[in-house]
Amino acid sequence: EEGATRALKPARDLVNWVSETFNARGENSELKTDVQKLRSRLARAQSAVGENQQLKKLLNLDRGGALADYKPMTARVIGRPPTVWYSTVTIDAGSGDGVAVNDPVINGDGLIGRVTDLTHWTSNVTLITDPESAVSGRVLPNGPDGVLQPEAGDPSTMLLDFIDKNEPIHEGQIVQTAGWSNGTISSAFPPGIPIGEVRDTTIGQQETYQHIRINPFADMRDLDYVQVAT
Repeated sequence: EEGATRALKPARDLVNWVSETFNARGENSELKTDVQKLRSRLARAQSAVGENQQLKKLLNLDRGGALADYKPMTARVIGRPPTVWYSTVTIDAGSGDGVAVNDPVINGDGLIGRVTDLTHWTSNVTLITDPESAVSGRVLPNGPDGVLQPEAGDPSTMLLDFIDKNEPIHEGQIVQTAGWSNGTISSAFPPGIPIGEVRDTTIGQQETYQHIRINPFADMRDLDYVQVAT
């Protein structure tokens, strides 16, 4: 009996190992399913938090000044440019929602761009970081005014041009839309919309104007919800 027990022990151990292995695999499969479900729930929760933060910013915008005469139309970004040059986005609001060409577009941080093309249901928005874009800007608190365009080779930075080299401009000063009009033509943007803040300034020895770099408040790479000022 003792010999038989010793002889059969490896077989019994093998059977037990196979049984435990199958049980472990079953538990592992169930655990993987649970983990996948938890990851999905976490992703939805985090996405909802991000959307909630953006919508809160839109709700907290001060509409008593620059946008007092406009009706806000909240829209979601449904199309993005395929390149790193943040030129245009597509939103899910169009002429059927009261949107028109040249309407300003903002988010909770500041100016985004303007509507340049649209259908009944969608609109294409040309961002202020588009190489062909230009915005009249004013340095707070008391000027001066200049023209904002994206810096060549760096779509995340803008240049404020045509500021006299003798004007005192300092890091951290806020720039907003100037909203000029000469009676015949006027800016597409009303005055008072935040654009960004001064990062640095340089002046060449033989130059008349300063080179002023601006960091936009809005991150054009991370747009989900915007508002069209119709």
